[in-house]
Amino acid sequence: MKNTVRTTITRRGLAGLAAGVGLAVALTACGGSNPLATPSTSAASGGTGGSLVVGSADFPESQIIAEIYAGALNAAGVTTTTKPNIGSREIYVKAVQDGSVDLVPDYTGNLLSYFDAAATEVSADDVYKALPGKLPDGLAVLEASKAEDKDAMVVTKATAEKYQLKSIEDLAKVCKDLTMGAPATFETRPYGFPGLKANYNCEMKGLKPFSDGGGNLTLQALLTDDVQVADIYTTTPSIADNDLVVLADPKNNFKAQQVLPLYNKAKMTDKAKEALNGVSRILTTDDLINLNRAVSGSQKQNPKDAAASWLKDKGIVK
Repeated sequence: MKNTVRTTITRRGLAGLAAGVGLAVALTACGGSNPLATPSTSAASGGTGGSLVVGSADFPESQIIAEIYAGALNAAGVTTTTKPNIGSREIYVKAVQDGSVDLVPDYTGNLLSYFDAAATEVSADDVYKALPGKLPDGLAVLEASKAEDKDAMVVTKATAEKYQLKSIEDLAKVCKDLTMGAPATFETRPYGFPGLKANYNCEMKGLKPFSDGGGNLTLQALLTDDVQVADIYTTTPSIADNDLVVLADPKNNFKAQQVLPLYNKAKMTDKAKEALNGVSRILTTDDLINLNRAVSGSQKQNPKDAAASWLKDKGIVK
């Protein structure tokens, strides 16, 4: 096993600010401190449906995808500007609704839960089919990509070999002997201990809480066997960099989280939709892992440069 520990990104699922407080902070901020005040990046003109503003949440993966969307739109002749780092879902969804931005990248499962906390759909197809009917008037989504960033039960290669683990079903046989590393909320959230019990009859020995969203503290605890299982997001580069094993989830304990654009219908043209759908048709989870590594790893690329390289590699930009 490699002993390198990689820096991970702030996660898209931790939208912990209350909507009212978050909006108050975001929308009353002054000058340059307000990411909604002025676009941060200008792109070449040439579109016929008016300029589109592409926003992002406040973590690197979202910023990378937003830059990919903007670059693909530019290549299709649609003028864009970008407004990165808007904030949590409570803030950027409001920005799309009020027209401060025209589109943002989002994740199917979390977006469905945001608009319908009682939603029971978990599989990729079911979540995607349910989502449009839960969106408020004026908002819509485009095609979902194969790229997915979701919670996963992760073990070291040594632990997987020791207990013959390939799935959470396999894990269920030894759950009582293993300690879980995850955020404290994992103990009570539906996909956490309650879901593992209901779906797999898996009851862990205990929980060691970490607040880094599957980051370096969680990773180090896993590598040193302080915990034997960890909740780490699937696009975190440290999984591949440390030869970790992601356990399959055949009963869909963790809701599908496919990347797709959320947009305001007011200015979206057919040309823009086709450009964005073109991205979704080729964007993969491996792409996100590599892009995250480029931005959050030792390369320290900025999101725009990482996105530009991906667009060129895929032939979207010449």
